[in-house]
Amino acid sequence: MDDIDRAAGSADAADALRGRWQECLVAARGGGEDPDPSPYADNLLARWAEPQRRYHTTAHLTAVLDHLDTLAGHAADPDAVRLAAWFHDAVYRPDRSENEERSAVLAERALPEAGVPAATTAEVARLVRLTVSHDPADGDSNGEALCDADLAILAAPPKEYAEYAARVREEYGFVPDETFREGRAAVLRQLLELPRLFRTPHGVAEWEARARHNLGTELELLTH
Repeated sequence: MDDIDRAAGSADAADALRGRWQECLVAARGGGEDPDPSPYADNLLARWAEPQRRYHTTAHLTAVLDHLDTLAGHAADPDAVRLAAWFHDAVYRPDRSENEERSAVLAERALPEAGVPAATTAEVARLVRLTVSHDPADGDSNGEALCDADLAILAAPPKEYAEYAARVREEYGFVPDETFREGRAAVLRQLLELPRLFRTPHGVAEWEARARHNLGTELELLTH
């Protein structure tokens, strides 16, 4: 694929995301064309395309939205969950720990201006903050859907999972190898010790076993 083809593909992907944003935003605010959704989409897409990102890119956003299409029937408010997906890594600096909080604050500022009701805005911000722990309470169907969609990459086929792990390492390129291996191994062990990685019926049935296999394989490669 030459540069022109890549640019065209990127533009098509961005246009598709703009369409998904508009559909979701209009639904969340109960219809109406005002204010124009486009500037908000452009701002978010610019954030998701920042140069420090290697994994937390528009490709990740698209994947989470795709998974939410699968899980939408589980969520009490699918539109709020989709908005939360747009905002959950809208602020992302790999050397900082407050990304989720700053992303939630961004949602709290932008969504009322975009015409989203206060209750929906509050739910979106709550969901964004939940991605710190990926530990929704039992019965939190919106949180379960978002967290499962965000973690679905863990159940990817082996080659895709290896690419994901490599991109995560690139995002933390400023961290020395030994320090990264120790930190990443700790994260993997923490995930493997959870009673369940996924909370939705689909996630448990379709993703849990494969995700645990991928995590165990990566951990073995890091520590041997």
